[in-house]
Amino acid sequence: MNISENTVVSLTYDLHTTNEEGKTVFVEKADEENPLVFLYGVGMMLPKFEEQLTGMKTGDDYSFELSAADGYGELDPGAFADLPKSMFTDAGGELPAVGDVIPLQDNNDNQFRAGVTAVHEDTVAVDLNHPMAGKNLMFEGKILSVREATKDELTHGHAHGADGQAGH
Repeated sequence: MNISENTVVSLTYDLHTTNEEGKTVFVEKADEENPLVFLYGVGMMLPKFEEQLTGMKTGDDYSFELSAADGYGELDPGAFADLPKSMFTDAGGELPAVGDVIPLQDNNDNQFRAGVTAVHEDTVAVDLNHPMAGKNLMFEGKILSVREATKDELTHGHAHGADGQAGH
């Protein structure tokens, strides 16, 4: 069976990107013991990631690169903010350190994460861009299995695992 709309795909991948110096760096992986399993074509994955896998079948190897624009977007220079230190200390919490990723919530109760870029006298500077924004994504892996999605999976809009059994 080939990867197409309403199939459940199980695959391995190694994800690399390049750092500021242009060197390739490892980001994350999914191996055979902990594969990535997803319902193809329902918007769970990056569209261009799925596009690259279209038509592949069990046992196929793949290797491709997505541009930043096709991944998590270009770096938005307007997506930086200075938060008052009191946001952290008034609640009895500790100040985050440079490099920490902190959970935030907007006025509409949307939750997201921000990277701390600096700690100043009265503020904490954060980057609201996705951590992979502005970076090309290099994927390499193997298709472990492709099967038709179950009726429950299609109703729920997500895969229930490589074997179709609900894990929730």
